[in-house]
Amino acid sequence: MTLRKHIALATAALALGSGLAVLPATGASATTYTCTYSTDGFWAYAGYYSGTTVQPSSTGVSSAGIEAQCLLDLAGFSPGTIDGVFGTKSQAAAADFQRLANKYYGVTLTVDGKVGPKTWPVLRAHAF
Repeated sequence: MTLRKHIALATAALALGSGLAVLPATGASATTYTCTYSTDGFWAYAGYYSGTTVQPSSTGVSSAGIEAQCLLDLAGFSPGTIDGVFGTKSQAAAADFQRLANKYYGVTLTVDGKVGPKTWPVLRAHAF
């Protein structure tokens, strides 16, 4: 990695200020992540993001993106490659999950393919 690219990535991560790293996608050579699961007795976790408020990024790699992709995969909704970028395949999987959750759990999630504060708890509970 060139020094220029390294500085750009570090600057992007620091600009967030939230402690949640979001880095630009690197294309075909993007890293794929392994999902390992744990539970607290109520919710499932894949070890990348434990919260319920951050929406995964569709333009860069994020911890929330990896977590959501892992949980969708565990729940039986294929998000494509587990790469942390919440692109079209991940969004389609999330929308399919939201439809199922609305139908079978009686929740009223917006079917928008975004994993946000209302979808996270239902996804974590379903994946458990």
